Amino acid sequence: MLKSLWRYRNFVYNSIYNEVFSQFVRSKLGGLWIIINPLSQVLIYALILSNILAAKLPGIDNKYAYAIYLMAGLLGWNLFSDIINRCMVLFIAQANIMKKVSFPRITLPVIAVGSSIVNNLMLFIAILGIFALLGHEFSLVMLWLIPLTLLVVLFAAGLGLILGVMNVFVRDIGQGLSVILQVWFWFTPIIYPVNIIPERYLPLMQLNPMYSIVDAYHQILAYNQAPSFQSLVTILFIASGLSIIGLLLFRRASPEMVDVL
Repeated sequence: MLKSLWRYRNFVYNSIYNEVFSQFVRSKLGGLWIIINPLSQVLIYALILSNILAAKLPGIDNKYAYAIYLMAGLLGWNLFSDIINRCMVLFIAQANIMKKVSFPRITLPVIAVGSSIVNNLMLFIAILGIFALLGHEFSLVMLWLIPLTLLVVLFAAGLGLILGVMNVFVRDIGQGLSVILQVWFWFTPIIYPVNIIPERYLPLMQLNPMYSIVDAYHQILAYNQAPSFQSLVTILFIASGLSIIGLLLFRRASPEMVDVL
């Protein structure tokens, strides 16, 4: 699969470019929708909850502390959920191409993940601009975002590939994903700070892999601190295991998927 990806690298690059570029055509706002949607969430939550939760955010020396905290968490969550949603419907959406054209099927999830990374990069640049307007300081700690982003991609791609393959055979998985992601979102400290969680429930919350990932985004972007390395190593093992399982499942099920589709 790696050899085929290398042979078809130009196809992957061009497909990612075309998918991203298509967001800018036939739309006056174009790729701005990538930024508008998450930032509208920030505006809604900030207007409703900022007065309540801003006082719960010690360590952020800014009157817009809650908005900064919220944008930091959403940056990580949006990358995760975007990859999962793309991979979930990927093979069903590309059924005609898979049945009629001979090409390495592994390029499809790679293209989807690549497009999500580009979208997330555009959102990150927009968030940096907003941080500058709000007077939030930057530091070299932000370099932690590079390995952290790769960790999110590995985790989301592995899980998304497993769910995407299973969704071809059991369509109920795709129907239930939106509900699962909503519940997962609210059980992850994105719009509320960790310190409001009762201490007796904290070990249970920490079983959520996205807890450590989102907390790392908060530490880096909101608090200008390095994240906990130990918690991220645990997520790395989980993400690596899911990716290996996803690739093995995809390789074994790929011929059968074409027949089912």
